[in-house]
Amino acid sequence: MKLDNLAEIKRGCEELLPEEEFAARLREGRPLRVKAGFDPTAPDLHLGHTVLMNKLRTLQQLGHQVIFLIGDFTGLIGDPTGRNDTRPPLTPEQIAANADTYREQVFKILDPARTEVAFNSTWMGAMSSADMIRLAASHTVARMLERDDFAKRYKSGLPIAIHEFLYPLVQGYDSVALRADLELGGTDQKFNLLMGRELQKQAGQRPQAILTMPLLEGLDGVQKMSKSKGNYIGITEPPRDMFGKLMSVSDVLMWRYLELLSFEPLETLLRWRREVDAGRNPRDIKVLLGQELVGRFHGAEAARWALEDFEARFRGNAIPDDIPELTLNAPAEGLPIAQLLRASGLTASTSEALRLIQAGGIRLDGAKVEDKGLMLHAGTCCVLQKGKKDYRRITLVPV
Repeated sequence: MKLDNLAEIKRGCEELLPEEEFAARLREGRPLRVKAGFDPTAPDLHLGHTVLMNKLRTLQQLGHQVIFLIGDFTGLIGDPTGRNDTRPPLTPEQIAANADTYREQVFKILDPARTEVAFNSTWMGAMSSADMIRLAASHTVARMLERDDFAKRYKSGLPIAIHEFLYPLVQGYDSVALRADLELGGTDQKFNLLMGRELQKQAGQRPQAILTMPLLEGLDGVQKMSKSKGNYIGITEPPRDMFGKLMSVSDVLMWRYLELLSFEPLETLLRWRREVDAGRNPRDIKVLLGQELVGRFHGAEAARWALEDFEARFRGNAIPDDIPELTLNAPAEGLPIAQLLRASGLTASTSEALRLIQAGGIRLDGAKVEDKGLMLHAGTCCVLQKGKKDYRRITLVPV
């Protein structure tokens, strides 16, 4: 079993630190203990979450021991990463329910027979108050304020709750408890990952290497994929919706998704890029990506059906490659189709939009719009069409 394919391990990663130290561990020829933690803060996973899982799968296939850590204890604290306020805590019941769905969904990517599932409440819940105080005493407030999001909140006069300082310490201690050789995380987790190295050193362990992965942009191509921003593709979404959303991504964003989400070899991705540069339609590559991801989460038959459904809706009505792309806000109750048409610039007024719908002149993802009261909600990514040649690619995000 080949353990040391460093190029494949580094595929798409942002940083591998310290690389030479990690390479030395690979040369030892033993399976490494590879950890990645996920707080069960929402019931469903989206494609952004799977970037780390895909890397775990690669390491698993190379023969390393993968530890899928469910942060049921850290979930009680609430990850402050990227926050400008304190995250509302979840109840233990909410966390337990979300953790159950995570276990079901992760094995669409990882091999369950070769995955160790751990819960950090196992060791953190057994800690006494004195143990927690000793852990808190290992770092200073000044050290915590080196973390970018804490520093910004402090300088802006925004409150930081004391318990939020515990989050990096608990995540770091997880690496001690699991004796991790390598920890994976997003680029926004670098401070926490390095905390694991420091606490392992204090515990007399060999410090882990860290590998950071980029944050996957959402359908708007700007902000990271997030359910709260409405720019996500959920891995439990119906095949039709998943495939349609993937077909709606921009030609530029398509390559980012391929690098971070596809299991195709790097050589294949390079060949596809050369073919597109030579004139191949990027739509062909999006079809391949859509088929792969729908097939992964729903099966080959669902992927075939999703493609047939998409082509049936757009048959004889091919979408140009260079249509305008817009990101618009949708209130909680949704955005009426007539208002969306006006906001997109396809019509000058809602009354014109209603007249065109009545006349059969508006299509949504290739299907004629017949319901003048249709509401579209945040998270929708669609193609709107007026007449034969006027298109808009729309992503709706929460207000």
